[in-house]
Amino acid sequence: RSAYHVQQNRGKKSLCVDVKNPKGREILKSLIEKVDVVIENYAPGAIARLGFDYQTVRQINPRVVMCSMSAFGQTGPLANLPGYDYIAQAYAGVTHMIGDPNGAPSFPMLGLGDVSTGVHAAAAIGYALLYRERTGKGQYLDISLLDSYFHCHEINVQMYSASKGEFQPKRSGSQHYAVCPIGLFKGKEKYMFIIALEHQWPPLCKAIGHPELATDPRYDTNAKRTERIPEVVEIIESWLTSTSSDEEAIRILEEARIPVAPVLSIEEAVNHPHLQQRRTVRRVGDRVLGELDIPGMPLRFSEFPQDLTLEAPFLGEHNEEILGQHLGYSPEQVDELEKQGILKREPMP
Repeated sequence: RSAYHVQQNRGKKSLCVDVKNPKGREILKSLIEKVDVVIENYAPGAIARLGFDYQTVRQINPRVVMCSMSAFGQTGPLANLPGYDYIAQAYAGVTHMIGDPNGAPSFPMLGLGDVSTGVHAAAAIGYALLYRERTGKGQYLDISLLDSYFHCHEINVQMYSASKGEFQPKRSGSQHYAVCPIGLFKGKEKYMFIIALEHQWPPLCKAIGHPELATDPRYDTNAKRTERIPEVVEIIESWLTSTSSDEEAIRILEEARIPVAPVLSIEEAVNHPHLQQRRTVRRVGDRVLGELDIPGMPLRFSEFPQDLTLEAPFLGEHNEEILGQHLGYSPEQVDELEKQGILKREPMP
């Protein structure tokens, strides 16, 4: 039982069944007959060896939407290799784009690929269900970490391709290589992120007390500024350190409608009033760990304006509920299956 488990599994029901046992597979087969969606994230081929590849699942329930999630996808030369978030990130060319240009690449201490792949899968499942409602047909979805990561390249791939390889995207550290200014700037006490696109350069110049830079032939276009990134950084950072505080600098830029944000620590983000008010940070209760903060639900539905009271399950906690409600098993049948080891149940505290 961990905070990680609680965060990832709130609101789920837990049926813990040995699907390598023939009786366990029979339970799973019976459940597939009743459901709308089947999701699996074994290595490619593993679910087929258990007897539940899509062709089999479709025979059991022709209307089912089945979604397989994996590191590299169900097909291709890499398909059968083991992989996790950061492995797919490296293959996607994403890690290559992070870090100091004169040093080793870096990687973010976040589950960006895991979360993004889950969101891609959720979107695909939703549209597959809509398609089923209109046609009556279920279908199979192949969602991968690698595909989801590669999907995040907003400019790198097309710039490389459109230039026929003349332009080689590469990491550029604290500043964007193609747009200036976009990047991290050192204030009096902490770093902040500032973005000024072409139309925002003149108001930025005015805000920092140098309106003449807007028409200065050295800096009057983005192309010229990207050739002089260190100079632009020095101009902006000199102004930042001349202000009375980072908060004052941010206030001035916000009043000029220049996108700016302080680089917050986790502690600062968790306690930020905006994240608190929107319940982007959510305080939840757990039967073992008590109260703790976790990321809140980022999707907002008008029909469900209030947070749901949800708990993370213990393994096998809902064996009886699931099998009784969906398959008509009696408590005695469930108890016998647990005694035989076909079902598992974690001891409750």
